[in-house]
Amino acid sequence: MFRRFLPAERRGAMETPQRPSSMFDLMEDLWRMPFESTLGQMEYPAVNISEDEKNITVEAELPGMESKDIDISLQNNMLVLQGEKKFEEEKNQGNYQRIERSYGAFSRTIPLSSSVDEDNVKASFKNGILTVTLPKQSVEQGKKIAIES
Repeated sequence: MFRRFLPAERRGAMETPQRPSSMFDLMEDLWRMPFESTLGQMEYPAVNISEDEKNITVEAELPGMESKDIDISLQNNMLVLQGEKKFEEEKNQGNYQRIERSYGAFSRTIPLSSSVDEDNVKASFKNGILTVTLPKQSVEQGKKIAIES
């Protein structure tokens, strides 16, 4: 019952390499390796987040996309970026034909450090860069409460 807690059993389980079950698994691992960091899967899209007294600004790199393919929403004090890239190019020239396709969906959730004024959020998309400006909600001073005796 407690064999899995014995050091020799744990060590054996950790040292046993996982073998790929097919050629497809080998190819998938080969293609995934350059895109993984040492800490795990890279996040897409890459974002830059800056903050000042009035605004939180998020810039996302979305090359080759159009604004109609991107959805932006605010949920539970988090900015959610979603979209789908669809690209197809076909070229027939002389004695060769080239067809390139690129498809893929993404979703990135960015937690916000403070409450934002949802009615005044602005977004722009230019040259593959999505810029979302989130104005911070003004925090009113608390109300003093008198103690009755």
